[in-house]
Amino acid sequence: MYSWLWRKLPGPWPVKLLVTLMLVSGFLAFCYYIFFPWLDANVFIEQENNLQ
Repeated sequence: MYSWLWRKLPGPWPVKLLVTLMLVSGFLAFCYYIFFPWLDANVFIEQENNLQ
Protein backbone atom coordinates (compact mmCIF):
# COMPACT_ATOMS: atom_id res chain seq x y z
CA MET A 1 0.00 0.00 0.00
CA TYR A 2 2.74 2.47 0.91
CA SER A 3 4.71 1.78 -2.25
CA TRP A 4 1.55 2.32 -4.30
CA LEU A 5 1.01 5.70 -2.60
CA TRP A 6 4.66 6.66 -3.10
CA ARG A 7 4.45 5.87 -6.84
CA LYS A 8 1.21 7.89 -7.21
CA LEU A 9 2.58 11.06 -5.60
CA PRO A 10 3.89 13.67 -8.06
CA GLY A 11 7.43 15.01 -8.30
CA PRO A 12 10.87 13.91 -7.20
CA TRP A 13 11.45 12.25 -3.82
CA PRO A 14 11.85 15.49 -1.79
CA VAL A 15 8.42 16.64 -2.98
CA LYS A 16 6.96 13.20 -2.29
CA LEU A 17 8.45 13.30 1.19
CA LEU A 18 6.95 16.73 1.87
CA VAL A 19 3.51 15.66 0.62
CA THR A 20 3.70 12.48 2.71
CA LEU A 21 4.60 14.48 5.83
CA MET A 22 1.70 16.84 5.17
CA LEU A 23 -0.70 13.89 4.76
CA VAL A 24 0.49 12.27 7.98
CA SER A 25 0.27 15.59 9.84
CA GLY A 26 -3.25 16.14 8.55
CA PHE A 27 -4.31 12.66 9.62
CA LEU A 28 -2.84 13.12 13.10
CA ALA A 29 -4.51 16.53 13.47
CA PHE A 30 -7.84 15.01 12.43
CA CYS A 31 -7.45 12.27 15.04
CA TYR A 32 -6.34 14.66 17.78
CA TYR A 33 -8.94 17.41 17.26
CA ILE A 34 -11.97 15.57 15.87
CA PHE A 35 -11.88 11.78 16.27
CA PHE A 36 -10.47 11.34 19.78
CA PRO A 37 -12.76 13.97 21.39
CA TRP A 38 -15.74 12.34 19.67
CA LEU A 39 -14.57 8.94 20.86
CA ASP A 40 -14.14 10.20 24.42
CA ALA A 41 -17.64 11.70 24.47
CA ASN A 42 -19.41 8.70 22.88
CA VAL A 43 -17.64 5.63 24.22
CA PHE A 44 -18.29 4.93 27.84
CA ILE A 45 -15.87 2.79 29.82
CA GLU A 46 -16.96 1.65 33.23
CA GLN A 47 -14.35 2.12 35.88
CA GLU A 48 -14.52 0.27 39.14
CA ASN A 49 -13.40 1.94 42.31
CA ASN A 50 -12.19 -0.73 44.67
CA LEU A 51 -11.75 1.58 47.62
CA GLN A 52 -12.85 -0.27 50.73
